[in-house]
Amino acid sequence: MTKKRRSQHWYGKLDKDGFIHRSWMKNQGFPDHAFDGRPIIGICNTWSELTPCNSGLRDLAEMVKRGVWEAGGFPVEFPVMSLGETQMKPTAMLFRNLLAMDVEESIRAYGIDGVVLLGGCDKTTPGQLMGAASVDLPTIVVSSGPMLNGKYRGQDIGSGTDVWKFSEAVRAGEMTLKDFMSAESGMSRSKGVCMTMGTASTMASLVEAMGMSLPTNAALPAVDARRGALAHLTGKRIVEMVDEDLKPSDIMTRGAFENAIRANAAVGGSTNAVVHLLAMAGRLEVDVSLQDFELGSDIPLLVNCMPSGKYLMEDFCYAGGMPVVLKELADQNLLQSAQTVLGGDISVYSDGAECFNEDVIRPFADPVKPAAGLRVLQGNLAPNGAIVKPSAATDHLLEHEGEAYVFENIEDMKANIDREDLPVTADTILVLKGVGPKGYPGMPEVGNMPIPRRLVTEGVRDMIRISDGRMSGTAFGTVILHVSPESQAGGPLGLVKTGDRIRVSASTGALDLLVSDEELAARRADWQPDAPHYTRGYAKMYVDHVLQAEKGADLDFLVGKDTRLVTRESH
Repeated sequence: MTKKRRSQHWYGKLDKDGFIHRSWMKNQGFPDHAFDGRPIIGICNTWSELTPCNSGLRDLAEMVKRGVWEAGGFPVEFPVMSLGETQMKPTAMLFRNLLAMDVEESIRAYGIDGVVLLGGCDKTTPGQLMGAASVDLPTIVVSSGPMLNGKYRGQDIGSGTDVWKFSEAVRAGEMTLKDFMSAESGMSRSKGVCMTMGTASTMASLVEAMGMSLPTNAALPAVDARRGALAHLTGKRIVEMVDEDLKPSDIMTRGAFENAIRANAAVGGSTNAVVHLLAMAGRLEVDVSLQDFELGSDIPLLVNCMPSGKYLMEDFCYAGGMPVVLKELADQNLLQSAQTVLGGDISVYSDGAECFNEDVIRPFADPVKPAAGLRVLQGNLAPNGAIVKPSAATDHLLEHEGEAYVFENIEDMKANIDREDLPVTADTILVLKGVGPKGYPGMPEVGNMPIPRRLVTEGVRDMIRISDGRMSGTAFGTVILHVSPESQAGGPLGLVKTGDRIRVSASTGALDLLVSDEELAARRADWQPDAPHYTRGYAKMYVDHVLQAEKGADLDFLVGKDTRLVTRESH
């Protein structure tokens, strides 16, 4: 006997409740046979004019609908909160978990059988997947796609990455403010996400590596007609997935997460992938820990894209995209067997893959950098861990000992970083406190602190920077991030003083504050957390319940899932 569809508990009842559900939907012009038991597919859309990365999703939604109708389904689009990374204060990360709650409760409350997630901008993709995973209906992702390559004076420029470079050049007196401003319009030339391998393109790449999207989803430019065709095919496929009852829990297994970790290393992906993958694993109750990211530590950097390389996502697409990367991993027996939204093994994603530019996607035998995956650091400064991205770092700084110069909070840093008398050298280790999940709140992308102006004018372009915050996936430098526990939660970072010595060793995974246990105990006795910035609303709930970075910075009461059908009616 055919299993009763979930949507029929809303639209299949011949009583008052069924009348209400169907009749009010019919005011949009839907005929009787739209409710005849066919799969009802929710299109979860994060379109917003305040999220420029996702501004093309209205058009993609229509193309998804074409595929759903073709396959005999009934598409219904619904909005959820949209997180504009470049537009929101204090940080879009503060609201990732709120988006996840919105997605979860919308999927649970409405009479749908499967869902297509339309996202793109940094926090939208993981937030949507976290929410969808907690309900565990058949789910598939369509990303908004990257912008076209930026252009300035006949050269390619990359989102974020070149902002940081140009900004430092202005501070050093090497670039005029007029020239800096003239690059602004040429950097963002079309709809879509950052065209560097920032967090948005990283997450799209990992979604593809995990088999949660159709092949080629990661790199097709937002304005490429092939992305529209992909959206159409995705709409068609989700109807089939409902019939097969193919759910996120079937696809996002331990093997899929291992594939994502290795793929992140190969593409030079964002450090933000760590907190997002950990949060997604928590929703699915898959055993993934911070230490598992060492699985990617020996993977060479294959994709020569900014910020770790020189090309952009448009070039990555034309060189062959993620199917080529997956083929390289598979050829080295580094790809775990795992199911995908196509129903088969992830190996089919690389079938027939061919590289068309080996300077953009390098073979294992000739990588951009060897052993360039993220490294996990631990020690008395980060008992629960921290991370560093070697592919974006300066090699000699990955093994370093130096004196700390401490900024107590973001305001302290901004007020003093350009002081001519700042007592720092190129060997100094800059430390920033109070930018973790609870402290800011929201764990902003400020970990890549500016180089002090006096050093910039001397030609210094990198130095070690340590914080409990994050950095943009488009950023670069020897930046140690996600120090846990964070300073606001009583972590040792909060006890560091200017002049303390710190030792960093990426090769051994060590991050140590060279201060005696007795001295640290005395400092702890005098330590007090900062007063909270928020005392009401969602932000207060976030501060009260957010987990630390090594747990994915999810809210403690959202970990796991609830797949029960809602049985109580509203009337």
